[in-house]
Amino acid sequence: MSLSFQTLAALRFGYGFRPGEAVSADRDALLDPMRISDGNCLFPVGGIEARRQAIGNVADRLRDIRSSDIDDAAKRDEQKAIFKELQQSYQRDADARIAQAVFSPYGFYERLAAFWTNHFSVSVDKTQPMKLIVPLFEAEAIRPHIGGTFPDLLRSATQHPAMLIYLDQTQSLGPDSPAGIKRNKGLNENLARELLELHTLGAGSGYTQDDVRSAAMILTGITVDRQAVEADFRKAAAEPGSHRVLGVSYGRTQRTERDYLQLLNDLALNPKTAAHISRKLAIHFISDTPPQAMIDAMTQAWRKTDGDLMAVYGAMLDHPAAWTSEGTKARQPFDFIVAGLRALNLPKNAAAGAIVDPLADDVDGAQAMASDSPATPGNNSATPDNAPDPQEAKRRQAAIDATFYVPRGLGIYALQRMGQPVWRPPSPAGFPEGFDAWINAGELSERISWARRAIGRYGKQDDPRQFLKETLADAARDDTIRVVSQAPNKMMGLTLTLASPEFNRR
Repeated sequence: MSLSFQTLAALRFGYGFRPGEAVSADRDALLDPMRISDGNCLFPVGGIEARRQAIGNVADRLRDIRSSDIDDAAKRDEQKAIFKELQQSYQRDADARIAQAVFSPYGFYERLAAFWTNHFSVSVDKTQPMKLIVPLFEAEAIRPHIGGTFPDLLRSATQHPAMLIYLDQTQSLGPDSPAGIKRNKGLNENLARELLELHTLGAGSGYTQDDVRSAAMILTGITVDRQAVEADFRKAAAEPGSHRVLGVSYGRTQRTERDYLQLLNDLALNPKTAAHISRKLAIHFISDTPPQAMIDAMTQAWRKTDGDLMAVYGAMLDHPAAWTSEGTKARQPFDFIVAGLRALNLPKNAAAGAIVDPLADDVDGAQAMASDSPATPGNNSATPDNAPDPQEAKRRQAAIDATFYVPRGLGIYALQRMGQPVWRPPSPAGFPEGFDAWINAGELSERISWARRAIGRYGKQDDPRQFLKETLADAARDDTIRVVSQAPNKMMGLTLTLASPEFNRR
């Protein structure tokens, strides 16, 4: 090991050092947070139950507009007003997503949350309501299953409304199903294709177009109950009969949910899935060209434990290559910004303002309350007969207690400029992993500009030499130490630290 365990744990498997925050001392300290509930997640702002209510509320409002007898111009104006609220809600959730990574002491957990959210990519740009649904997807479909099994994670992600909407499963009908015949509509293969190519087996793993089509047949019937904001299975839309995927038959004359659930389980435990995703994990954390021996060890752990993700992470951490050859991976823009804000010790700012959900039933009342005093997120419409349950109340209070302030010029707008906007991947394949995608002249120019703005706001009084020591520890190279020490002023020295190769790599 060329660097200390603590340094590599923070830089390679986390989001870097934060002054005053304890550092993982060993392998178990990295893994232990996976075993706890993620009950203090800051998003979706207002909490999960309030968000579900808001989604239903927006669906009702949009439906009322479409069915009203007002003229088209008035309809467009009312829709624009709702779309503006949705954009504001998305921005608050994106702020919270950044703050979650900045303030959480569990860097490996947060990095894994980002990895799996990118693996199961969905985008807020698909439809306007997805601005409410996608943050919910990460909070309830991804994060609670990070320390569980891959079959559970795959099932949770695949069945979530965000995935079903993003990959057009809501439009897929069995061609010979009662609903397909009545509506003269047929199959949509998007979910089936990405399920095989991206989420499980991987491209080039040997499946055929016939397998894709058969998988799409088996997936018919899954749709979204938009009022309950959850997956629903409708037999009338399910293609009848038996269908073969990779030589295995699923379904009989009467189709049930068990058919597609068995397909998901079989795909999750397929050896090619184990190899594909083990490789993706190793590429994300270790190197663009990870050693095959590490991938083999992770794949073996997967197969021995039926996809126990803790065992797979442990196999990665136990391999010697996990602790050598630092600096081979680029810090992606989200990583860079979070690491920079942590290094600058971004303060929690309880006076930054109330967190208000504009999509609650009483929007005007909520905003009026917010102008006077902080409000409980998403709790504006609560009454004695409609009060949140104790767990939800606890969750909302945790969000208030950790109120944050990330200026958008240093947060969501900066990520847009750097090419990695929050919850807006370019395709179902997610954001790229390769070094060259993120370390180039244009990207570095944006990072230097960001560093200057961030330092001007939060770090201009820091001593550059001490900042370098606290930020990079023993990862700082001799030439970087010399250049920072000889900087003509504090601003330059601090900027050089954040612009250094060591800070921009893992």
